[in-house]
Amino acid sequence: MGIINFLVYLAIMMAIYGILSLSLNLQYGFTGLANFGQVGFFCLGAYTSTTIVLVFKLPFILGLLGGMLASTLFGYIIAIPTADLKEDYWAIVTLAAAEIIRIFFLNESWVVGGGPYVGGAFGVGGIPQPLRSLFSAYTYPFFYLGIALLCLLVAYLVINSVTRSPFGRVIKSIREGDNLAQAMGKDIRKFRIKVMALGGAFGGLAGCLWAHYHGFISPEQFLPLETFLVWAMVIVGGKGNNKGAILGAVIIMAFYNSTRFLKDYIPIEEVTLASLRMVVIGVLIVAAMLFMKEGLIKEKKTIY
Repeated sequence: MGIINFLVYLAIMMAIYGILSLSLNLQYGFTGLANFGQVGFFCLGAYTSTTIVLVFKLPFILGLLGGMLASTLFGYIIAIPTADLKEDYWAIVTLAAAEIIRIFFLNESWVVGGGPYVGGAFGVGGIPQPLRSLFSAYTYPFFYLGIALLCLLVAYLVINSVTRSPFGRVIKSIREGDNLAQAMGKDIRKFRIKVMALGGAFGGLAGCLWAHYHGFISPEQFLPLETFLVWAMVIVGGKGNNKGAILGAVIIMAFYNSTRFLKDYIPIEEVTLASLRMVVIGVLIVAAMLFMKEGLIKEKKTIY
């Protein structure tokens, strides 16, 4: 029973981070935008959905849509002043923007439903799970897995459709350099803003699913480390390939969650083991960039 519960949990995490990986792949893999603040969308989606459902007592679906809308607006806003910046400056700005979001929720607090003090560094607990009363403690994870997989499928279909459309051909040309897109008369600034907004929407969706599954969120759960993990997924799986982004999420999540059991077999402290896990993931990224520059699944080049 224990192993089944773990496998269901792992599958849910793979689906959620698969959505997050797809959103970064759209921004970086297809458009070349070095977004080092992906966790900001993740955090904003989680907190927005939690506020809508927990504070305003609205349905889960409205919380989901609200989280996506807030993350879309965040992506749109931060892209406006950065759309003309070069790749390295873009990375710095997005990293700072994500930290601003996290620090805001770290220092902000509110009273939920007349209950005790929550929010801020204490986090927010008691986040409702959709249709929880209709299922037992054993069957509910399977139901939530279905929700997560459905959202992953929708994200894949939407992003895959976008990247194969004329819009997708333009953002791929922007990835190769501004001159090519400008020579075709395209406004690269507008395309970058749209990509950041769309990628932000799906990053927010992943955050909503994460919050309602765990039932608790805290600013300490949205550190830049999360962005590092998502980058590892895109690089190892294969940038510019949506299937590769999902495969990368499966591999990194499987490794990241399964290695915690090594403490039962290797005499090592949990803190040291956690640090070593990140070292190994870093080595995987370096190895992928050295020996598999296009990742496990290469981008399919379209010939016109």
